[in-house]
Amino acid sequence: MRRKCLYLYLLNMLKIILLQETTSTNDVVKRNVSSMESGTMIVAYKQTAGRGQKGNSWEAEPGKNITFSLLIKKPNLNVKEQFYMSEAVSLAIVDALEKYATGFKIKWPNDIYYDDRKIGGILIEHSLDNDGIAHTIIGVGVNINQQVFTSGAPNPVSLTRITGEFYDMNALTEEFGALLERYCRFDGSRTQLEALHKRYLEKLYRYDGKPHPFVLPSGAQLNATIEAVAPDGILTLRHESDNSLHNYYFKEVGFVINKTKFL
Repeated sequence: MRRKCLYLYLLNMLKIILLQETTSTNDVVKRNVSSMESGTMIVAYKQTAGRGQKGNSWEAEPGKNITFSLLIKKPNLNVKEQFYMSEAVSLAIVDALEKYATGFKIKWPNDIYYDDRKIGGILIEHSLDNDGIAHTIIGVGVNINQQVFTSGAPNPVSLTRITGEFYDMNALTEEFGALLERYCRFDGSRTQLEALHKRYLEKLYRYDGKPHPFVLPSGAQLNATIEAVAPDGILTLRHESDNSLHNYYFKEVGFVINKTKFL
């Protein structure tokens, strides 16, 4: 594995380390947690084994997309509140993107969408100890300047394909990092968490009071309305067939988008 460090610098409370090439930025952080300070951000010019949710690979043309992982130690959230971290990260990414275009949404649990197309994904990995969450590794991939996607992913889009403009990757990475550092400062108050959750719901994909198609792992499809997302990430759907409420954990239900299954 190549992991040549291009350079290291500080941005506010963040320590940003840029790597020329690595397998996965999350893996780099995992191997070095004990020696890394909280607020260390590993940015890769090229990832050879970038990962998304459920072990899916993440396509990113070298130098044209943002791929990084951020380490946060003792995030001041209890275990039952861990999904607030996903909400905070998702909103930080949406805020960063909306400086350049509007219409971005958060697809449960933590993909970033523009219309029905995926522009970004998040992989959050928590490590627990006797006191709760010992540390959190936040992996982020966002399509920025890539114009052609070859992996066979059904619905990718990039910022340049949305706006027709090209962007300075270093400047954008700093913007993402600054917003993440701000959003992920949890003060332990219910007021902060409730305000965060309210805004997450405002940006939630298909949270519009209307029924939409979903699919179960068995392949069965249903129409349902998104009713709620709990602090632990459980999604509550109201089935259109009988008006009943059902709770779903990650991987237990997926969205149907343009007649394509996305779990």
